[in-house]
Amino acid sequence: TSPYFFNAGLFTTGEALAKLGEFYADAIIASRVEFDCIFGPAYKGITLAAAIAIALYKNHGRSVPYAYNRKEAKDHGEGGLIVGKLTGRVLIVDDVITAGTAIRESMDLLAAQRELQVVGVVVAMDRQEKVKEEENVSAIQQVERDFGIPVLSIAKMEDLITFIDKQYKQDDRESLLQNIKEYREKFGVSA
Repeated sequence: TSPYFFNAGLFTTGEALAKLGEFYADAIIASRVEFDCIFGPAYKGITLAAAIAIALYKNHGRSVPYAYNRKEAKDHGEGGLIVGKLTGRVLIVDDVITAGTAIRESMDLLAAQRELQVVGVVVAMDRQEKVKEEENVSAIQQVERDFGIPVLSIAKMEDLITFIDKQYKQDDRESLLQNIKEYREKFGVSA
C-alpha cells in the first residue's frame, strides 16, 4: 500500500481551486498542445475542467468549452451521459493517474463520439509509480503508449520530494520522506 495519497478533493476554497486551475492552464499553454475543448471525468475532473476553463480565459484569453460525464445516463431533461459541449480536439483533465482506469473509461466514452479526437491528458501529479511491481512502466507511460497521446503533469513525485527536502526541518523531513523513499525504491519509475 502506498504511504501517500494525492487528494485534490482538499482544494475546497475558491482561492485554492482558482490557483489550481491557473497551474493547469499554465501547464497546458506551455505544452503547446492544440485543443478545442476540455473534458473532466466524473467526479473530480468536473470541478477541475470548470476551473481550468476559467483560468484559460482569464489568464490566457482562450475561451474554450468544457464538458464532463455523468456516472449514470439521464433519460430526462438534457439526458445522456455527457454534459457540456465536446467538439474537435479534446484534452482530458484529471487530478492524478494511479492505474489509468478513469482515463481508459474516458477514452472509451469519447471514442464513441466519432467526430472527436483526444489529443492529450493533463494531471496535477505524476506519481511516477509502476502499475505492477514486475513492470518498470508507470500508468502515465502506459496511457501514452496505448493511446499515442501525451500526458502532461503540473508536478511529479520527485518535485514533491525535492520540495520536502528543501522546506522542512531535518527531523520532520526524515520522517516524511523515509516511507516515501522506501516505497519509491520498490515501485517508483523515472520521469
